[in-house]
Amino acid sequence: MAHAIRYNYVIGDVQGCFEALKALLKEIQFDADQDFIWFAGDLVARGENSVGALRFIKKLVDNGVAATVLGNHDLNLLAVARGIKKLKDKDRIDDVIHALESDELIDWLRRQPLCLFPNEQTVLTHAGIPNIWNAEKTVALAKEVETVLQGDFDQLDDFLKDMYGTEPDLWSDDLHGNARLRCITNYLTRMRLTDEAGRLEFSFKDALDEPMPVGFQPWFEFESETAKTHQIVFGHWAALQGKTISAQIQNVDGGCVWGNQLIAYRLEDQQLFSVDNPVVE
Repeated sequence: MAHAIRYNYVIGDVQGCFEALKALLKEIQFDADQDFIWFAGDLVARGENSVGALRFIKKLVDNGVAATVLGNHDLNLLAVARGIKKLKDKDRIDDVIHALESDELIDWLRRQPLCLFPNEQTVLTHAGIPNIWNAEKTVALAKEVETVLQGDFDQLDDFLKDMYGTEPDLWSDDLHGNARLRCITNYLTRMRLTDEAGRLEFSFKDALDEPMPVGFQPWFEFESETAKTHQIVFGHWAALQGKTISAQIQNVDGGCVWGNQLIAYRLEDQQLFSVDNPVVE
């Protein structure tokens, strides 16, 4: 029986865990006639069925009942598909590369955004938003990268060849070219720790009670320009396990691909739903 209100759910990193995604949609009693799903990126990679998950999510988006931001693993898939980066066994995206409709899936993926507003009070990116950017600046900078991802193949490939790297690790409005685009991409898809000035640190991936490099903290520990006006919802950091950081900051990555949970966060009442990954490998 359908529920009376339209619900909006943000679902964390699927990473190709297609069986878990189907189980979660059943758990939340997802009704495509009235509900809407917002995906936090990393649709593919290390789960059991990247191509199945990608096809399914694309269909939801094409049918107007879902939207997604891009995560670092989605961008990696683009780079592999374009022949820029070699396929690594652990990435488990060869099923997408070899799919009959691979070109269609890849073209669709590159047209997805890096930043979305599920409602007027909420902003969604894969890894979060650095303390030094407000919501308006975040969406403007995201669009700079989106324009290149969605542009002609020469422009796309030029960026993808230069996308990998940890420099520059601190935002400046004076950055230009691929260095600027790489820095924006790293903030929105790879960030975990920063210092107070917003400088990125890339090595730490652990839980919050583990020792961190001197001078660095989780990006959300610093007073945030965006969190003054919006709730920030993000995935990417599996060790957080869907932690509520504050009333204004919510993680939705339950580490499903590592044998933990896939999480849905309902925006209307801030309720969390989760399912265990039914595929144990």
